[in-house]
Amino acid sequence: MPIAVLVFIFDPFVQPFGDLLVRWGTIALAIVFAMALVTAGIFARREHLRADDIAFIAVGIVPGAIVGGRIGFALMHWSVVSEDFLSLLDPSVGGLELGLAVVGGTISGSYVASLLDAPTGRWFHLATTPVLFALGAGKLTMVLTGAGQGQPSTADWATAYAGPGPWASLGPAIPSVPSQAFEGIATLGILVVLTVALMLGAFRRRDGRVFFAGLAAWALARVIVSLTWRDPIVIGGLNAGGLIALGISVACSVIVVAQTVGPMRARRPPPPQVDVSWPDPGTRTSRW
Repeated sequence: MPIAVLVFIFDPFVQPFGDLLVRWGTIALAIVFAMALVTAGIFARREHLRADDIAFIAVGIVPGAIVGGRIGFALMHWSVVSEDFLSLLDPSVGGLELGLAVVGGTISGSYVASLLDAPTGRWFHLATTPVLFALGAGKLTMVLTGAGQGQPSTADWATAYAGPGPWASLGPAIPSVPSQAFEGIATLGILVVLTVALMLGAFRRRDGRVFFAGLAAWALARVIVSLTWRDPIVIGGLNAGGLIALGISVACSVIVVAQTVGPMRARRPPPPQVDVSWPDPGTRTSRW
């Protein structure tokens, strides 16, 4: 068996109080979400928005993310879910598909934002950095649980888990593509690029275009990384998760184009009016 360069040998659990066991990944994910909320609050003050409204939007994101994530799970495991649709209501069965969870959370969160005293576009603009940070850093926390391992690989950057576990991936000791790390690093890279673009004056209109541009780039990166997943191929060389991510990328790109072209047409001056009507015969004059 090939030996991975990165072999993780540690206990994925910590015992903070009594018999309570908590995964290191869970603690890291909680820290990531807390940092994202704090960042959103800081940006809200800079944008002259109410920072305490962030709490209402965060709560509003949860139901949409759960519903969207469960729908995505059903699409990815249709053969299992179709036998018992009520299993989707059981949180102990399966999990959430990240792509549609982001879509659902965006829809429900934007609805809550629309009820607040500020344009929704400004909230989307503000949410770009916290959301991409949460998606990227959140993916990296999966390294601490062994979740998200890709296909077996003999590459130098393959990773394996040799600690006591239990780990969240099947066959954790098999050197595999660190898909979760690739997606996390790619997402944080997209965040850096958008941050530089904003500093250089891009997306001056706070209409949410930068948010959907970020989601489009994230989803496209997810499509590429999905080629390394262990999920079965559905169509066109892509698995179900990759197809969902591709749809999200296309939809977000369409939104960005529509938001860019629409205002440009609105600012375009109307064409001059040409009077092509014939003058009244009674007022017509002749040179002869």
